[in-house]
Amino acid sequence: MARAAVSGRLTWRVAELAEATDITKSARGLVFDVPGWPGHLPGQHVDVRLTAEDGYSVQRSYSISSAPDGERFELSVQRVADGEVSPYLCDVLSPGDRIELRGPVGGWFVWRSADQAPVTLVAGGSGIAPLMAMIRTRAAEGSRVPFRLIYSVRTPEDVYYADELRRRAREDAGLDVHLVYTRQAPEGSPEPPKRLGLATLNTHGWPADFAPNVFVCGPTGFVETVSDIFVALGHDPRRVRTERFG
Repeated sequence: MARAAVSGRLTWRVAELAEATDITKSARGLVFDVPGWPGHLPGQHVDVRLTAEDGYSVQRSYSISSAPDGERFELSVQRVADGEVSPYLCDVLSPGDRIELRGPVGGWFVWRSADQAPVTLVAGGSGIAPLMAMIRTRAAEGSRVPFRLIYSVRTPEDVYYADELRRRAREDAGLDVHLVYTRQAPEGSPEPPKRLGLATLNTHGWPADFAPNVFVCGPTGFVETVSDIFVALGHDPRRVRTERFG
């Protein structure tokens, strides 16, 4: 997931690509080793900078999708056909190659395991990236905070970490995963393709009476619509945290 870069008094570091895997046909999971990495909270992101031989420089921000793991972390990068950064990261960068990055960035859109309130996660497309970090961190820390994930994608082929999400939901009674398909539903699906709306959020998210923490991430229009619905359902706006990209 990419966003406009956030500036700050952060140090640029050299990161070496350790592993690369295909998440979907258009997205890649990149695991980096970063000496001196200070660690991160689930929901934070990093700024990535690429510099050409002629000095031209461009930077983008990508959410961290892994749980804290020493000096190593993962980014989930969606390939944008006319992008300046994602095609390089997805199609050119190979294990052993190095890039510059700084972070972690962000302190609002984060989940802290000390908070015992139930959690509703809502993702649109590649917006699953920072929410995946929350799911993985919860599991790594052995937290029993109940999580509900509502994930909107165009087709079954667009689901990030599909096998992992199925496995985690099957093995962990405290994690519920509900997928919404907007263009093409899988064969045998009980529901036709549809947009994510009030009925689904009300049914599969935690009720407002439970005072859950709500994290919504995706394209701007998607995030605004979903957050407005939660507020209309009676959720405290201060507990509905959003992250937009586009």
